[in-house]
Amino acid sequence: MGNLNKVMLIGRLTRDPEVTEFKNGGKVANLGFAVHNRRKNAQTGEWEETPVWLNLKAYNHEPGRKLADLAGLLKKGRQVFVEGHLVLEQWDGKEDKQHHSKLFVYVDSVEFLGEKPREAGDPAPGAADHAPGEHVADAGWPEEQAPKTAKAGRRK
Repeated sequence: MGNLNKVMLIGRLTRDPEVTEFKNGGKVANLGFAVHNRRKNAQTGEWEETPVWLNLKAYNHEPGRKLADLAGLLKKGRQVFVEGHLVLEQWDGKEDKQHHSKLFVYVDSVEFLGEKPREAGDPAPGAADHAPGEHVADAGWPEEQAPKTAKAGRRK
């Protein structure tokens, strides 16, 4: 029987990426990521979204595949689609000499979704390119009549 280790997620970054460069020129971007699971509250009967917090790593591996550079362009709050695989990292602590382990999603591809989060001074999404208070009706164009809809009914 074969094995499959594939993760597909749509969620948002919980912090700006932290990009680290290695001595050999390689890079890794560490990403905080959150997705939501929906569940029904047994007491209230209301649907709730429960966050799942994940740690992702995006590496610059082979030539032309610069995932760390791409991930470094992202900002906190940005919605992305990520494909990757699970990796359990294990190490012994330098100070406490304890064995540690942490589960990561290693990013194989990333796709930007939704609108880029706004920064201070950016125009509002969908902001019109006309002066405040200026409306289409003020432009001198004739108003179009809305088409009349036929009433649905039964003919005898």
